[in-house]
Amino acid sequence: MTQGPNRVLDDLAKLMTDAAGVAQGARREVEGVFRSQAERFLADMDLVKREEYDVVKDMAAKALDMVEALEARVAELEAAAGKGASGAGARKDDA
Repeated sequence: MTQGPNRVLDDLAKLMTDAAGVAQGARREVEGVFRSQAERFLADMDLVKREEYDVVKDMAAKALDMVEALEARVAELEAAAGKGASGAGARKDDA
């Protein structure tokens, strides 16, 4: 008779252990499904990766630097052309 309650407790412990294993398996399955859905959702949003963003950001910074350099060069050329044009214009007026 002493085996009756012990056996019930042993069966209950085994049942709880099996239930915990099933719960862990279900958790892993849910995580996998959630991860795949999240990846699909992000792919559908057409987001860029951080590395791609950093590369484009660097390219834009270089392009802005180049634009500033070209604007300075154009200003120099316009100033030089303005001096030459005013001198040439004076000669045309004298003639």
